[in-house]
Amino acid sequence: MKLAHATWQPAGRGPWPTLVVLHGFGSNALDLLSLAPHLCGGRLLVVAPQGPDPVSLGPPGGGAPQGWAWFPLGATPPSPLAIANAVAGARAFVDEALARLPVDRERTAILGFSQGGVIASALALAEPARWRALAALSTWIPGDLVRSLPAVDRSRLEVLVQHGTGDDMIDLARARESVATLRSLGIEADAREYAMGHEVNARSLAELSAWLEERLLG
Repeated sequence: MKLAHATWQPAGRGPWPTLVVLHGFGSNALDLLSLAPHLCGGRLLVVAPQGPDPVSLGPPGGGAPQGWAWFPLGATPPSPLAIANAVAGARAFVDEALARLPVDRERTAILGFSQGGVIASALALAEPARWRALAALSTWIPGDLVRSLPAVDRSRLEVLVQHGTGDDMIDLARARESVATLRSLGIEADAREYAMGHEVNARSLAELSAWLEERLLG
């Protein structure tokens, strides 16, 4: 598989219910993988690809650690082409990962945090029959992405949106707009807001785990 990645494998023998997790800007494959033991009691196969673009997390020449991104971020909004290229790379990874790993294809979900949520949403909304559920955490859905989607039935895709009321990186209003967008696509999104910033806290994690357990292990 072309993207660096990490996996959490539960006890026992597969195929397992599976969750693909996509990290945010400046993070890495191990970030969201750290949630795996806390989601559904560690009973999911969790697959965490790493974004392809290196990101310096400090001033030039400062010896700062390196993170990773799915597409560039700057003073201007990301271009539709940059997002489309990132989605294509992530889709190629998912195609290969799901073919090679012991995945229960009938119980597979995708999760994305922040920038990774853009990619996860794009993958799930373009191919809703492939996924049991989508969890969109502290993220947004760009309008250009929605306009590029194929005309397919999305009514059976279950979506959880979690966002912090104090998020100073992606404003809560953008999350609410994204929920409205999802509903315009025929999806009854479960939108939840928390007294937190741009993060996952104990309450949101517990509710995420319970939500995933109902859909992947119920």
